[in-house]
Amino acid sequence: MTDPIRLDKRLTSLIGCSRGDAQRYIEGGWVTVNGTVVEQPQAMVTDEVMVLRDNAEATRAETVTMLLHKPAGMPAADMCAMVTPDSRSELDATGVALLQRHFHGLQLAMPLPAEDSGLVVVSQDGRVVSYLKDRGATLEQEYLVEVTGELAPYGMRRLAHGLSFRNWPLPPCKVSWQNETRLRFAIKPVHPGQLRDMCGQVGLEAVSVRRLRVGRVALGKLAPGQWRYLAPDERF
Repeated sequence: MTDPIRLDKRLTSLIGCSRGDAQRYIEGGWVTVNGTVVEQPQAMVTDEVMVLRDNAEATRAETVTMLLHKPAGMPAADMCAMVTPDSRSELDATGVALLQRHFHGLQLAMPLPAEDSGLVVVSQDGRVVSYLKDRGATLEQEYLVEVTGELAPYGMRRLAHGLSFRNWPLPPCKVSWQNETRLRFAIKPVHPGQLRDMCGQVGLEAVSVRRLRVGRVALGKLAPGQWRYLAPDERF
């Protein structure tokens, strides 16, 4: 058995690349040790079988963004912790390879109140977080609101335009019945508690509020508590 050596040093001697390229290959998830991806250049190896995967690129690993279906009742402080390798949706068709490094340094963007559910964004990419923080109010959001009660006269017209929230008049929005108990809103901006308050002003009680879309990115069929990667060609 040979003496233990750092994985990046062993890879350098094995394929004749630079130490920096070896580290980038490893951190990018391109190197397997006995068939298992190892992402730590400092990992110690001996006589294990090391393989550099086909089409490997010695580029700095990209930051990633995840779309999470937040369950109702979950506070914002717990949302990033819900994004784990085990909670990735089987419906994720983005083709992004899951790496352990994707779960470091995650930040929450476009949060929801604890009592609401639906699409939230969790990201390593500071550009995405800053964009959604600065421009989120200008992006149309789609919500599904389960209601009970009796709609007041002209209630739909008032929901679409004519209500206020915290003494501020609200801009027009699009609202329609999806079925007998569910209202669908396409609206911007949206403040915490706003949709529940709007429903209350026209005689309805909002039983649940679920966000379906932020800009051009939709929740789709993600199950509560599961996530998928934002695809490289998706834009908010």
